[in-house]
Amino acid sequence: MSGQPPGSMGALRRQGIIILTYVLAALELTCLFMQFSIIPYLSRTLDLDSVAFGYLQTTFGVLQLLGGPVFGRFADQCGARAALSLSFVAASALYLLLAASCSPALPGVFLLFASRLPAALMHTLPAAQMVITDLTAPAERPAALSRLGLCFGVGVIFGSLLGGTLSTMYGLQCPAIVALGVTLLGAVLSFTCIPVTTKEASVQSAHQGGTKASVFDLKAITRLLLLPKVLPVFLVKVISGFPSGLFMVMSSIIYMDFFQLEAAQAGYLMSFFGVLQMVIQGLVFGRLSTRFPEEALLRSSVLVFAVVGLGMALMSNVVHFCFLMPGLVFSLCTLNVVTDSMLTKAVSASDTGTMLGLSASVHPLTRTLGPTLGGLLYRSYGVSIFGHVQLMVNLLVLFVLWWKPLSQKRDKVR
Repeated sequence: MSGQPPGSMGALRRQGIIILTYVLAALELTCLFMQFSIIPYLSRTLDLDSVAFGYLQTTFGVLQLLGGPVFGRFADQCGARAALSLSFVAASALYLLLAASCSPALPGVFLLFASRLPAALMHTLPAAQMVITDLTAPAERPAALSRLGLCFGVGVIFGSLLGGTLSTMYGLQCPAIVALGVTLLGAVLSFTCIPVTTKEASVQSAHQGGTKASVFDLKAITRLLLLPKVLPVFLVKVISGFPSGLFMVMSSIIYMDFFQLEAAQAGYLMSFFGVLQMVIQGLVFGRLSTRFPEEALLRSSVLVFAVVGLGMALMSNVVHFCFLMPGLVFSLCTLNVVTDSMLTKAVSASDTGTMLGLSASVHPLTRTLGPTLGGLLYRSYGVSIFGHVQLMVNLLVLFVLWWKPLSQKRDKVR
């Protein structure tokens, strides 16, 4: 049964696979935020200074950045089952090494840095996006992809709470061991319940009939990125979201230094962020996507980004930031969902995994460049600089989108 092509799937089975994909994404994101919550404390226990901690974070970002496009091609060539299973196995390896680094009898610093290596293959969210993209009609795709925001919100809320609670009650090793067990379960569910491929039978046969390029074929990945219908949307995703990404990378320091928040208060703020994301992506965006075209939603996200940037430039306390958070979360969610939907529609069905892998590399790019650039900006100009940069960049992007709409560019290509 699991090997049947999607073309022969009944509607009920197709819906069941989509629901299971949401569950798997929520499990993986919960584990991811569990380990995010203990990494700073584990680094302090192992006597890592702020520079070494920055290297640790940068290593994770670089590996995910490099692994995203390659993982996407692997998903296209080997299918959804192999992609999701590989991602969960890689996550299990990461949490195993992370748990081992907590043991005083082992070389903790070496194992902590080694635990970052499997991150190159940890891409459960792009794999889940590929499954949902393959199993939904183009008109339904934005709403279906936006529901992954519920999974992200679950991960932020429960992952942060579980990581803090388990590490406080049972030690730093406990969250890593729990995450190891959960990801092993995810690997088993992926291998036994997800079809070999979720692409249509015609797409699958055409892909198999052609010359099978290497997973590491960088020319094929670059060719896809440089397509006229892809590059403008991808650039909007990168440029418009980068300033807010810088702020999010520096948020832990801003919460401590500028807002003067304790660890528990910062956790509540992150939970508020997660709740907002669940509400906006799970409830609000689905309704908007049925009433407004994607390009209008994209322009609205850029406009709200600019307005929020102005507010961030003027804010002076955490209350101001709480009022700005709904707009910030709306812009982030809308930008990511709409661009992912537009990018998958701009390529053939056999390349959706590669495209989503490229799209997923945007966040690691921010995590790679963000700590250094954000730290320099924060030290030189303070928190307000992030608002000024976000305002100016998004006003420029909005001007370009009004001057040369993306729909015109796609029409010219056709």
